[in-house]
Amino acid sequence: MRTSFILAPVSPFRLDYTVWALRRISKNLIDRWDGNEYTRLFVIQNKPVKVVVKQCGTPDDSVIDVSVNKKINQELKNELAEILEMMLGLKQDLRNFYRISKKDEYLNSLVNQFKGFKPPRFPTVFEALVNAISCQQISFEAGLQIQNRLIQKIGIQIAEDNNLFYAFPDPGSLACCSVKELRRIGYSLRKSEALIHLASSILKEGNLFDGLGAMSNDDIINRLCKYNGVGRWTAEYVLLRGMGKIDVFPRDDIGAQNNLQDLLHLVNKPDYGAISKIIRKWHPYAGLVYFHLLLRKLNQKGVLINANDKSQASI
Repeated sequence: MRTSFILAPVSPFRLDYTVWALRRISKNLIDRWDGNEYTRLFVIQNKPVKVVVKQCGTPDDSVIDVSVNKKINQELKNELAEILEMMLGLKQDLRNFYRISKKDEYLNSLVNQFKGFKPPRFPTVFEALVNAISCQQISFEAGLQIQNRLIQKIGIQIAEDNNLFYAFPDPGSLACCSVKELRRIGYSLRKSEALIHLASSILKEGNLFDGLGAMSNDDIINRLCKYNGVGRWTAEYVLLRGMGKIDVFPRDDIGAQNNLQDLLHLVNKPDYGAISKIIRKWHPYAGLVYFHLLLRKLNQKGVLINANDKSQASI
């Protein structure tokens, strides 16, 4: 018995671009995309729930069809709808950003190329922090491959349609890991200690991140940087990807620095201070520029898949 329901995104909307900005690499065990459907295993109210999301219609006039692999009650359906609307930015109205980008010689063509993209975010600050720590000082490809091994080791899984689907690990599962176990799957000593400390802190204080949404960006950064293994880049990454602060551009991000240098035809790669000056004119949408630069790079690599082309399916 399955459950289906419809969500209505603010137009224009492109599920493919949005999901690619969320998943970042082809082999992402959590956020799956087959060229047509987005699939993710959630744990909601202690129950594993596999969700398949599909866009029907055109970018300017579409609905989002959500299919759940079991019968769920209205309360669970409402919770799931809220999570998906947040993760996929379905209610984000970017018309003002489009107006600003039209006046910018560099942004105009970039934004038009990926029109319909909405800023994605992880469902929890915890998931954003684990993603960020996993990718510190190495490429996203390398960091997320290590994270995939963590997910395979401790994430809840279900077998369906001759496939294994994984849910993102919860703090309890991660806190039970030893440093030795995390090092064995590829994490450094420092990252292993940071991840275990983070998960253990959340278990001890369930409300660890409560109240962050009411704080200024600077105060949130200062608060997050108090935790072991969290620095300025990680904190800004969490602001954007874990809290939906689309005014934040992670300025220490090496990939973003390279992407910005390429877009603006700069002689030198911009550092934190230089980027701070560059992005002032894009306030409060610097984070959207960050995402568009990511999509541009993914497109240059040839990994973006047309929403109607299932022949190049990837996990």
